[in-house]
Amino acid sequence: MSQATTSNINVVYCHNDFYILEKPAGVNFHSEDGPGFVVLAEQQFAEKLYAVHRLDKVTSGVIILARNKAAAARFTRLFTERRINKYYLAVSDAKAKKKQGWVKGDMAKSRRGTYKLLPTMNDPAISRFYSFSYKPGFRGYILKPFSGKTHQLRVALKSIGAPILGDSAYAGSPSERTYLHAFAVDFLWHEQPMQFTLLPNNGSEFAQLIADDDFQAWQTPWQLDW
Repeated sequence: MSQATTSNINVVYCHNDFYILEKPAGVNFHSEDGPGFVVLAEQQFAEKLYAVHRLDKVTSGVIILARNKAAAARFTRLFTERRINKYYLAVSDAKAKKKQGWVKGDMAKSRRGTYKLLPTMNDPAISRFYSFSYKPGFRGYILKPFSGKTHQLRVALKSIGAPILGDSAYAGSPSERTYLHAFAVDFLWHEQPMQFTLLPNNGSEFAQLIADDDFQAWQTPWQLDW
């Protein structure tokens, strides 16, 4: 697929009710100092679009934008009922406390717009992940969030001692980008299965990760044992 830019957003899939689009890393989802991703998409497609979930500024990958109010309401219900599955890729150059498993706990605001994981479980953030070493000192991660908390996956990896490469807010090692990418999504739309994957198109470590033979097991993430 062609590289996504803010002036020419890559369309992964077009449906009468929604778009599956590629959000580049470094682009605000909502408008702040300048137009955000949603506004840029509306300008490109010359139509009103509806945000039904979001990605952090530092995160690239697949995003769903609804094309009408009815579709937006349906997506909101599906997200609320946890019937849309999202899968992410990440890279860390730190040694994790464990190579796969669950990360669970309440989240609370910390300093400078970040969050921290708590030992309590009143309304926990829940994530599961797998990982493998694709070169000495570096591990690739595939993660699935089972809740929708802000910065959930970034906090989850930091909590196991493996902050995401380039994620300076969470003590990640310096890099040319934050290595977190929304890799895939799957859901039922009017009983029709919808499954989409999108490989990251920038970042040298992502290029090495997806070229590794062990990555092939992740090509259809919905088939993994979550």
